[in-house]
Amino acid sequence: MFAEFELVYHNQYNKAFSNPEKLSYAKKLWFSNLRHIQPDIIIAATHRAIRESEFLPTIKGILKYCEPDNHELGLPDSHSAYLEACRAPQPKAEYQWSHPAVYHAGRASDWFYLASTAEHSAYPVFRRHYDDICQRVKNGETLTMPSQKAIPKTVSKPLSPAEQRERMQKMRDELNI
Repeated sequence: MFAEFELVYHNQYNKAFSNPEKLSYAKKLWFSNLRHIQPDIIIAATHRAIRESEFLPTIKGILKYCEPDNHELGLPDSHSAYLEACRAPQPKAEYQWSHPAVYHAGRASDWFYLASTAEHSAYPVFRRHYDDICQRVKNGETLTMPSQKAIPKTVSKPLSPAEQRERMQKMRDELNI
């Protein structure tokens, strides 16, 4: 990781780690903060940082790059998710969502609010819920769609007036009324 940082961020690297003591201390500090993460994940995060940042990343930056991004988890960007939530037909639970997070963010934002409020007001509300739910997904939570109630196999028919009187009498007898 440090060798790649030195090649890519040459001037920043030499300024940050100007002498062997600083470099040694930095490596110990980075190791203590990254030792709980698999080496292949750290290397992938290093490559991602090199692709996405023009500045030498910090420990916190590498930790952030160690988390999977939304695209890797199948999560659409927040605006696409917002549009999907606004355009989904009723019943919402039966719609084929691109990801359950979109459904849960829409439900948390209130379907009526999304449908009846202008985008400049509704989108920030949806985005806040969506970002929270995406973070939960990144932390390993599995989201499920609500289950639909099945139609009962037997459909009861109304009682005849005579059967209704008979049941009513039976209830009165049981309750001593």
